[in-house]
Amino acid sequence: MIPSDVKATLSFSDGSPNMDLPLYKGTIGPDVIDIRKLYAQTGKFTYDPGFLSTASCNSTITYIDGDKGELLYRGYPIEQLATSCDYLETCYLLLYGELPNPAQKEEFVARVTNHTMVNEQMQFFLRGFRRDAHPMAVMTGLVGAMSAFYHDSTDINNPEHREIAAIRLIAKMPTLVAMAYKYTVGQPYIYPKNDLSYAGNFMRMMFATPCEDYKPNDVLVRAMDRIFILHADHEQNASTSTVRLCGSSGTNPFAAIAAGVACLWGPAHGGANEAALNMLEDIQRNGGVAKIGEFIKQVKDKNSGVKLMGFGHRVYKNYDPRAKLMRETCHEVLDELGLHNDPMFKLAMELEKIALEDEYFVARKLYPNVDFYSGIVQRAIGIPVPLFTAIFSLARTVGWIAQLNEMIGDPEYKIGRPRQLYVGATARNVKPIGER
Repeated sequence: MIPSDVKATLSFSDGSPNMDLPLYKGTIGPDVIDIRKLYAQTGKFTYDPGFLSTASCNSTITYIDGDKGELLYRGYPIEQLATSCDYLETCYLLLYGELPNPAQKEEFVARVTNHTMVNEQMQFFLRGFRRDAHPMAVMTGLVGAMSAFYHDSTDINNPEHREIAAIRLIAKMPTLVAMAYKYTVGQPYIYPKNDLSYAGNFMRMMFATPCEDYKPNDVLVRAMDRIFILHADHEQNASTSTVRLCGSSGTNPFAAIAAGVACLWGPAHGGANEAALNMLEDIQRNGGVAKIGEFIKQVKDKNSGVKLMGFGHRVYKNYDPRAKLMRETCHEVLDELGLHNDPMFKLAMELEKIALEDEYFVARKLYPNVDFYSGIVQRAIGIPVPLFTAIFSLARTVGWIAQLNEMIGDPEYKIGRPRQLYVGATARNVKPIGER
């Protein structure tokens, strides 16, 4: 943080003395007002539901400019990373602050690859779930259970423990997601194969069976790798804030990441791509492309209760930069698989066209977002809709770990403890039960 010469002066109309508050500048982005001494000096708190105007930390990891449609990982534009790097290079960047050179990449990839198997007893843990359990329910349990299997890396205050926990989580998440999928469809688990790429290995564990191996398609593997890169981190969103808050108590890294998985499950957060595909399926069932005009009319009617899922973004007031990249990948995948005439994908492309051209959506900047395109890509590849959010959690794990490590290394970090504005009953006495 860079202290500013400018101070913010807080004045009160009730005659309380004014208070000067320090201002800090980031390298880019808005300045922040330091209110840490506010309560001690005034006896007052700030009120900010959802923390929409509050910086909970200082960070060097990710920067978003929602108005410009800009996303940077450690200063690198997401467009350059998605076209010039693979996911494990991006993981290295987020964890260590710089892109790896060839030797560093080789060593990092080898470390991750050598930790892709999970303890065999995880299979028995999985069998405790119903076959029709949502994959995110399973993933929340599996990730939390890792702390029961890997006792040598559960001390969050030990840098070596955090390092091996990070490698284990990045390496094992694809294996756990594939196991959760195989369990729900009643197929045997497929063990990882160390001669494949990170994304290629994941797709083989998903789609191979003992009677028929899976040959990874380069276009599809590249698409999956790009999905991982685009979802790797996204600043202080709900799940990242959850991981930081959970980790601030000193809990082990696996428990903190499991908390992030649980938060990501929410339909307003990681479940958005699942919601977008469910919306497309509903339109398809109700008449498809022929009825899309009626659907759009309902979306524009505030009283209809019909929502357009996969369009617009809370942070990006311009086109989501991840959506531009995912749109290219979406068309590459549909071309490769010859799916442009599939009714569902024709419907998706028609909806995209309307959103980009209709004045109602353009004026409100309701552009297709990354969830819309990544949902279409994953469905085309053959991934079932309920698994979308689990794949999101796989990709976001490295961002959560980087944020957790940064918080623990920050000398100013404390256990999270938000304040409140209490509006309940004042103190009162309990009456005997017969008098109530």
